[in-house]
Amino acid sequence: MDEIKWGLIWPLLALQVLLAVIGLVSLGKAEQTRGPKWLWVIILIFGNLLGSVAYFTVGRKDN
Repeated sequence: MDEIKWGLIWPLLALQVLLAVIGLVSLGKAEQTRGPKWLWVIILIFGNLLGSVAYFTVGRKDN
């Protein structure tokens, strides 16, 4: 492991942060979710890209 290729990592980190922020805003506005909101907050913050994808595909509840 000689060198970290930040050119590849930065876009993924930016995408992860962007999706987490959008997910948290969406969660804050949502009246109902599938499961408790506190659990989705933890999943969005610590679930990396998969947590955000899980919230947008499974967690949101259409009214």
